[in-house]
Amino acid sequence: MSAATRLPERAYNIATLRRMAARRLPRMVFDFVDGGAEDERTLQRNEQDFAALEFLPQPLNGTATRDQSIELFGTRLKLPVLIGPTGLAGLLWPRGEIEAARAAARAGTIYTMSHGSTVSIEDLANQVVGPKWFQVFLYKDRGLTQSFTERARAAGYQALVLTIDNQILGQRERDLANGFTIPPRFGLRTSANLLRRAGWLMAMSRAPRVTMANYVTDQRRDLLALAKHMPELLDPTLNWRDVDWLRSIWAGPLLLKGVLHPEEAALAVEHGIDGVIVSNHGGRQLESAISAIRALPAVAAAVAGRIPVLIDGGIRRGGDVVKALALGATACLIGRPHLWGLAVAGEAGVAHALEIFRADIDRVLALGGWDGLAAIDRQAVLLPGHWTGLHPHERQREAGSLRMFAKTDARLGSA
Repeated sequence: MSAATRLPERAYNIATLRRMAARRLPRMVFDFVDGGAEDERTLQRNEQDFAALEFLPQPLNGTATRDQSIELFGTRLKLPVLIGPTGLAGLLWPRGEIEAARAAARAGTIYTMSHGSTVSIEDLANQVVGPKWFQVFLYKDRGLTQSFTERARAAGYQALVLTIDNQILGQRERDLANGFTIPPRFGLRTSANLLRRAGWLMAMSRAPRVTMANYVTDQRRDLLALAKHMPELLDPTLNWRDVDWLRSIWAGPLLLKGVLHPEEAALAVEHGIDGVIVSNHGGRQLESAISAIRALPAVAAAVAGRIPVLIDGGIRRGGDVVKALALGATACLIGRPHLWGLAVAGEAGVAHALEIFRADIDRVLALGGWDGLAAIDRQAVLLPGHWTGLHPHERQREAGSLRMFAKTDARLGSA
């Protein structure tokens, strides 16, 4: 029986996929995907803050049909879950980016290709039919950024995602502990762990050599050489003038990924940006950055419906997706959840992860009394009383909700 055949009965949620991925992957590869920066507080809060939100269902509304479709930049999607950019997916499964993109196309959603993919911009475009976005960085060498932009345009990618929270690399201490560094420092324990992952080793031995395909040149082809070169490319002087330059050379939808501050979101609109992605890089960059879901309400209020607001970070259940939409998101992106599925069963694993989200969302809509995503609004969830940093009208609305529950509690206490 194949791994893909066993998936439906064994992987009933994203957490189960994660456990299965941990058993199949070498520890250093799993931790590369799973880990965050420093003490991983931001990584943890991304998930914990979703759990702190509570639904306010109205089941007597009735929900015979529950529409999950959305429209984004003229493309109709079957569900509000997109695949976000994740580098080196081909370390988990041979040509992993193509496997994931095919699953996204089958599910009727968007795949976002990472600049650091193990297949090239052109290769993925030729292999996969379906809407695709491409992620770029603004490098010290603006010519490299322009080259990527032109290649993405020529290959038919519909939107460009500029990641802005990577001025330098965050300190990912699981990688340091595992010796997953440049150059690698593998001890006996790491080597033994690799040998115990026979299925992964056999699959990767038959795969093309893993490298950052978009960066390969005659001088640099090897993954280690390219990875060593990457930090030299990053530009900590990135500013709005650079964003304006990128806007001037890309006519299609342009999104900023890594927006957490409401003022930066408002400025994005002024600078002609078509969408923002509320994100802290999955907790992999600035430690103790605000969680994505906690930043979302203020960002959405600052944008005020003028452009779409998307979010990634900590999304593990369909209920998390519905909560994000209630707080102003148009759609959500997932990173680790699809990678865990990819590690377990390639395309079938990613398809299964997306199906988990689809089924979860449908169940939440039914139990909450919402007949589709259009029925989800700010009244669907209650924010914790300790959340701060909201816009004034959000604080007023939340205070009103809390007063309503406090009066109810008081009446029950005196009864």
